[in-house]
Amino acid sequence: MNHAAIEPLNPVFISLGPISIAWYAVMILTGVFVGYLFAAAEGRRMGIKPEFFQDLVMWGLPISIVGARIYYVAFNWDFYASNPGYIIQIQRGGLAIHGALIVVFVYGLVYCRKKGFTPWLIMDIGFVSFFISQAIGRWGNFFNQEAHGGIVPGATIDAQREFLTGMSLPRFVVDGMFINGAYHHPTFLYEGLWNLVGFALAVLILRRLSNLLVGEIAAFYGIWYSIGRFFIEGMRTDSLMLTEHIRMAQFISIAIILAIVLAVAIRRAKKLNVETYSSYYGGKKIKKTTKNYAI
Repeated sequence: MNHAAIEPLNPVFISLGPISIAWYAVMILTGVFVGYLFAAAEGRRMGIKPEFFQDLVMWGLPISIVGARIYYVAFNWDFYASNPGYIIQIQRGGLAIHGALIVVFVYGLVYCRKKGFTPWLIMDIGFVSFFISQAIGRWGNFFNQEAHGGIVPGATIDAQREFLTGMSLPRFVVDGMFINGAYHHPTFLYEGLWNLVGFALAVLILRRLSNLLVGEIAAFYGIWYSIGRFFIEGMRTDSLMLTEHIRMAQFISIAIILAIVLAVAIRRAKKLNVETYSSYYGGKKIKKTTKNYAI
């Protein structure tokens, strides 16, 4: 095969005169929309109007993007200090999911309390939708040919390609992983598939458990995503570094897992807020606490 004939991916979805819309933006917005659809559907089961999640996303999306960008820029400050014009150019990539999660978590707490909702119930619904949103959004990294892993095993380029085709990957994915003269691990895809498995577990198993406490689906998201991110991050070539030898995402992942396990254990042991997730089905509790967004 003539590997040199493989053309780099076009990161632009469409150009309208001087305005270009990147695939990166299309994938992120598509992921957000699909995640919203799931959240709205689950919310209806709780007696929550879709308008609540519309308002939540309308403000939460730009806030999360700002948080993700600030986080990324902060840990790449040496570059951005010398190239300040690139700071606002998010179409080039450079959004750190942990930055988004931090600001969304804080924003969600404030917003839910203001509207009279139990924050942990909304977190349960919202974080499950994050699974599918992130799985779709990661394709933006594919079109930018970023967030990929190191070179795959293979003594020759042909052997490297055979490694990827042996995974039954579509040809366009294999071609897209040919970067700078070698084939790389599609870590964007690994993380996306990991998230889809997490989504399936949460939807098909966890939310059907009668003794699952409100907030514990959100806890599952934090643990599941962090486990996958820890191992996948070790494969990537563009990691944000805490120190010379410690990857920031891996450090944060471990911290999140430990914090969640400790919090859940203490809550269960002391029997704090023992309302179950299933007890909100039907919307009776929602109607007692809020009016504006209750069905």
